[in-house]
Amino acid sequence: MASRGRRGSAPAREGEQRHEEQAEQQVPAPQGPVLPPPPPVDYGVLMQGLVQAMQTQAHTQAALQAQLEAQLELFSVVLMKIVLQERADVWWASLLRTRFEDGAIDVAWDEFVRLFWAKFVPQHIEDRME
Repeated sequence: MASRGRRGSAPAREGEQRHEEQAEQQVPAPQGPVLPPPPPVDYGVLMQGLVQAMQTQAHTQAALQAQLEAQLELFSVVLMKIVLQERADVWWASLLRTRFEDGAIDVAWDEFVRLFWAKFVPQHIEDRME
Protein backbone atom coordinates (compact mmCIF):
# COMPACT_ATOMS: atom_id res chain seq x y z
CA MET A 1 0.00 0.00 0.00
CA ALA A 2 2.82 2.30 0.67
CA SER A 3 3.84 1.93 -2.93
CA ARG A 4 0.41 3.04 -4.07
CA GLY A 5 0.78 6.35 -2.22
CA ARG A 6 4.03 7.05 -3.99
CA ARG A 7 2.68 6.11 -7.34
CA GLY A 8 -0.49 8.13 -6.72
CA SER A 9 1.37 11.28 -5.74
CA ALA A 10 3.77 11.29 -8.66
CA PRO A 11 1.14 11.34 -11.39
CA ALA A 12 -0.66 14.21 -9.62
CA ARG A 13 2.53 16.30 -9.71
CA GLU A 14 3.11 15.45 -13.34
CA GLY A 15 -0.47 16.53 -14.11
CA GLU A 16 0.09 19.86 -12.37
CA GLN A 17 3.29 20.42 -14.34
CA ARG A 18 1.52 19.62 -17.61
CA HIS A 19 -1.31 21.99 -16.71
CA GLU A 20 1.19 24.83 -15.94
CA GLU A 21 3.07 24.17 -19.20
CA GLN A 22 -0.17 24.34 -21.16
CA ALA A 23 -1.13 27.61 -19.42
CA GLU A 24 2.26 29.10 -20.33
CA GLN A 25 1.84 28.02 -23.93
CA GLN A 26 -1.63 29.60 -24.11
CA VAL A 27 -0.39 33.15 -23.38
CA PRO A 28 -1.70 35.25 -26.29
CA ALA A 29 0.82 36.61 -28.78
CA PRO A 30 1.09 40.43 -28.98
CA GLN A 31 -1.43 41.97 -31.37
CA GLY A 32 -0.48 44.25 -34.27
CA PRO A 33 2.69 44.55 -36.29
CA VAL A 34 6.04 44.27 -34.61
CA LEU A 35 7.77 47.63 -34.87
CA PRO A 36 11.46 47.91 -35.68
CA PRO A 37 13.72 49.50 -33.08
CA PRO A 38 13.99 53.31 -33.29
CA PRO A 39 16.86 54.70 -35.34
CA PRO A 40 19.95 55.86 -33.47
CA VAL A 41 19.80 59.46 -32.25
CA ASP A 42 22.34 62.00 -33.48
CA TYR A 43 22.67 64.09 -30.32
CA GLY A 44 24.68 66.79 -32.08
CA VAL A 45 21.84 67.48 -34.51
CA LEU A 46 19.34 67.28 -31.65
CA MET A 47 21.29 69.85 -29.62
CA GLN A 48 21.63 72.18 -32.64
CA GLY A 49 17.86 72.01 -33.10
CA LEU A 50 17.29 72.81 -29.43
CA VAL A 51 19.71 75.75 -29.54
CA GLN A 52 18.02 77.11 -32.67
CA ALA A 53 14.59 76.75 -31.07
CA MET A 54 15.78 78.57 -27.95
CA GLN A 55 17.28 81.40 -30.04
CA THR A 56 14.05 81.73 -32.03
CA GLN A 57 12.08 81.81 -28.79
CA ALA A 58 14.40 84.50 -27.39
CA HIS A 59 13.90 86.68 -30.50
CA THR A 60 10.15 86.13 -30.33
CA GLN A 61 10.08 87.00 -26.64
CA ALA A 62 12.12 90.15 -27.26
CA ALA A 63 9.71 91.23 -30.02
CA LEU A 64 6.72 90.48 -27.82
CA GLN A 65 8.26 92.39 -24.94
CA ALA A 66 8.89 95.43 -27.16
CA GLN A 67 5.32 95.26 -28.43
CA LEU A 68 3.99 94.97 -24.89
CA GLU A 69 6.07 97.93 -23.73
CA ALA A 70 4.75 100.04 -26.62
CA GLN A 71 1.18 99.06 -25.76
CA LEU A 72 1.77 99.86 -22.08
CA GLU A 73 3.16 103.27 -23.01
CA LEU A 74 0.14 103.98 -25.21
CA PHE A 75 -2.19 102.78 -22.46
CA SER A 76 -0.51 105.01 -19.88
CA VAL A 77 -0.82 108.02 -22.21
CA VAL A 78 -4.52 107.33 -22.75
CA LEU A 79 -5.05 106.80 -19.02
CA MET A 80 -3.22 110.01 -18.13
CA LYS A 81 -5.26 111.90 -20.72
CA ILE A 82 -8.45 110.69 -19.05
CA VAL A 83 -7.19 111.54 -15.57
CA LEU A 84 -5.82 114.94 -16.57
CA GLN A 85 -8.90 115.81 -18.59
CA GLU A 86 -11.08 115.10 -15.56
CA ARG A 87 -8.80 117.15 -13.33
CA ALA A 88 -8.66 119.97 -15.87
CA ASP A 89 -12.45 119.99 -16.23
CA VAL A 90 -12.90 120.21 -12.46
CA TRP A 91 -10.19 122.87 -12.20
CA TRP A 92 -11.68 124.97 -15.00
CA ALA A 93 -15.23 124.73 -13.64
CA SER A 94 -13.95 125.80 -10.21
CA LEU A 95 -11.94 128.65 -11.72
CA LEU A 96 -14.93 129.89 -13.70
CA ARG A 97 -17.09 129.94 -10.56
CA THR A 98 -14.58 131.63 -8.28
CA ARG A 99 -12.40 133.86 -10.41
CA PHE A 100 -14.56 134.63 -13.42
CA GLU A 101 -17.94 134.86 -11.70
CA ASP A 102 -19.50 131.75 -13.27
CA GLY A 103 -18.47 132.74 -16.78
CA ALA A 104 -19.84 136.27 -16.58
CA ILE A 105 -16.35 137.62 -17.25
CA ASP A 106 -14.80 136.61 -20.57
CA VAL A 107 -11.45 134.87 -20.39
CA ALA A 108 -8.86 135.57 -23.07
CA TRP A 109 -7.12 132.56 -24.60
CA ASP A 110 -3.68 133.78 -23.49
CA GLU A 111 -4.95 134.07 -19.91
CA PHE A 112 -6.38 130.54 -20.05
CA VAL A 113 -3.09 129.12 -21.40
CA ARG A 114 -1.08 130.94 -18.71
CA LEU A 115 -3.35 129.64 -15.94
CA PHE A 116 -3.37 126.13 -17.42
CA TRP A 117 0.40 125.95 -17.65
CA ALA A 118 0.80 127.27 -14.13
CA LYS A 119 -1.54 124.57 -12.83
CA PHE A 120 -0.57 121.50 -14.90
CA VAL A 121 2.94 121.93 -16.35
CA PRO A 122 5.83 121.72 -13.87
CA GLN A 123 8.41 124.50 -14.11
CA HIS A 124 11.30 122.18 -15.07
CA ILE A 125 9.27 120.90 -18.05
CA GLU A 126 8.38 124.44 -19.07
CA ASP A 127 12.08 125.40 -18.87
CA ARG A 128 13.02 122.56 -21.23
CA MET A 129 10.42 123.67 -23.76
CA GLU A 130 11.80 127.23 -24.01
